Formats: sequence, C-alpha cells, structure tokens
Amino acid sequence: MIDHLQYISRAAAGGTHISAIERVLASGLRWVQLRIKEQPEHEILAVAIEAARLCEKYQAKLIINDYPKIAVASGAYGVHLGLDDMAIPEARKLMGKDRCIGGTANTFADILRRAEEGADYIGLGPFRFTTTKKNLSPILGIEGYLRLMAQVKQAGIEIPIIAIGGIEPGDLPALLDIGVAGVAVSGALDDKNEQRLNIAAFYNTLTGYQSSEQERNMRF
Repeated sequence: MIDHLQYISRAAAGGTHISAIERVLASGLRWVQLRIKEQPEHEILAVAIEAARLCEKYQAKLIINDYPKIAVASGAYGVHLGLDDMAIPEARKLMGKDRCIGGTANTFADILRRAEEGADYIGLGPFRFTTTKKNLSPILGIEGYLRLMAQVKQAGIEIPIIAIGGIEPGDLPALLDIGVAGVAVSGALDDKNEQRLNIAAFYNTLTGYQSSEQERNMRF
C-alpha cells in the first residue's frame, strides 16, 4: 500500500530527524521516508531503528532512503532508491517480495527503467527548486509533469507516481488532475505551529479528489 502523502525527513533547526518525525506522526501523518545523507551507516541504522519504533507506535509506514540493508535491519516497511543507488532487482533479492521499494525518476526514460525494474512506486521530480537535495535534477514544473504523465498514460504504466520537490498544498489540485497518485513533502511541514493544519489540508485535498474521481468513474 502506498500512502498519498509522504514526508521526507530532515532535521529542523534545533532538532533532529527523530524529533521532526515524531512531530509529523503526532500530527496525523502515516508515511515517513528517513533521509539522512553523509553519515556513517551505523549511525543511520541507529536513527532508523528509533524511527521504526515511532512509526510502529503511530501505526505508520517507514521507508529508508538509499540503504536496503538498513531497511531490513531496522524493520522498516521499505526503501527508496535513487538513480545511482542499488538496482531495484538487487534490492528486491535482499529485502524480499513483501517490502516496498520506490525509485526516483526525472525523465520518461527513468520512469520506464523503474517500471521494468519492478518498483512499487516512482518518486518523480523535482516539481520546483528545493534546498532539501544538493544535487538537484532538472526542474520539471507543471509543464514537465503534463508531458511525462501523458507519456505514462500512453505507455500503459500503472505504477503509482508520487510528485516531489518543493510542493505546497496549493499545488495539489493541478498535480492530481494530471494523474499523480500523491505527493512527497518536507519543507511544507516544517512549521511546528501549523503542522497539524498543513497535514490535514493535504489529506483533505487528497481525500476529496479521490472521492470525486470515484464518483466520476461510477457515472461512466
């Protein structure tokens, strides 16, 4: 199962990945991707184990960015792999068929590759500029998503596509109309004072769109 709203962790000012994750979970979020760069794997594993404990407490899913072995060792639900990380078929052998594996894409060729590799979902982006990632791929914008999602539909690819990269609540209607299954966000949920409201706004828009889509499908 792929949640339609995914949080990509980052340590907020004066806090840690764990404190940031606990705040979003307490505010109602159900899917977390632990993304820690430039740290030794044993340190990431320690954080992953704690994050997995929190996700279990809040009945949420945990995805580990980049490290299939850490995903297995921590008991996480799955892993998200970049284009230069371990190949998805290799990760599948390591993790087994019951764990979730997502993959990054920036072009239609990337999407085809992820589909052929057997990804459970594809993180397509970036939508706009974001400071979360250092080596940012070319910005897609709404025009890029329109073009790529049209190609996805024409090719008959049914893997859920998750939009990522500087996405705000107001971007959701246009992205959902194009055909994405959901969004992954980070900075949009940083505001402690408005976090619960922002998460509710995302979920309300996603739920409302899905209900409208089901109603439309029932008419035809």
